[in-house]
Amino acid sequence: MSFSGEVKEELARHCGQARHCQIAELAAVLNCCARIVETQRGVRCLEIRAENSAVLRKCFTLLKKTFNIDTDIFEKLFAVQEKTGIDQFTLTGRDAVTVSEACRLTAQGTQVSPLLLKNGCCRRAYLRGTYLSIGSMSNPKRSYHLEFVCGSMPQAEQLCGVLTGFELEAKVIRRKKYHVVYLKESACIVDLLNIMEAHVSLMELENLRILKDISNRVNRRVNCEAANIVKTVNAANRQVEDIKLIQEKRGLSSLPENLRKAAELRLERPDATLGELSQLMAPPIGKSGMNHRLRKLSEIAEELKGNA
Repeated sequence: MSFSGEVKEELARHCGQARHCQIAELAAVLNCCARIVETQRGVRCLEIRAENSAVLRKCFTLLKKTFNIDTDIFEKLFAVQEKTGIDQFTLTGRDAVTVSEACRLTAQGTQVSPLLLKNGCCRRAYLRGTYLSIGSMSNPKRSYHLEFVCGSMPQAEQLCGVLTGFELEAKVIRRKKYHVVYLKESACIVDLLNIMEAHVSLMELENLRILKDISNRVNRRVNCEAANIVKTVNAANRQVEDIKLIQEKRGLSSLPENLRKAAELRLERPDATLGELSQLMAPPIGKSGMNHRLRKLSEIAEELKGNA
């Protein structure tokens, strides 16, 4: 199962204790997944359709807890036909009227009534139901991206408003006929999981973030050290070439004693670092002193090249 699927499974198992939170979450789910229809006889029906089985299971739970609606027949049908792709069930008659009025449903893809979202706990429940219905998340091992695919701009605006209330910066883009609300920052996604009370998924994501951070630090350090080694080797090769040129053109005996010792030591130890060379001098000198001597040798070599 994908990480996004694991988050949904965890949210499907979580149910708020207060009835007003349960209604807010159910309203969010129905706003995304349900539509009100009337039969030819004028009987109101509530048709609930979802691609993810966790959404329907959560509907069964909320309908039982909140309205004491017996969903056994739907659950049995769902259990039998789930493997063949069943993705909907329908409430009829008085049950449909009761649920649609309590959840203040108007039409699919509109806004959830603000009256249901007065409390912070209800807004958390609303986010749970909305993510369960229309949310998804990329694999955090590869990238950080969480999104809600909304059916209308008012729905997206309400969702952005709720996220902003929790100090989460969400953005909206148009994708074909949908309005997509998304979060890209890993810290924001972690905060949202905490708000929705998906604590197991939150800990898993935090562990992945730590591992990725350690891996990135190690890679940066390895790359930095590799670059320094290449830089040191290239500099040593240039110094050896310059000293050999001086040796060929003028002889090392023509150099002042301090430069001659530095030149001879570099020829003897072409792979040594600047710090190692400075300690091998007799008497030992600082790295800056050794660097100064090698730089003077390079300047002499450049003069010889210019006179050639």
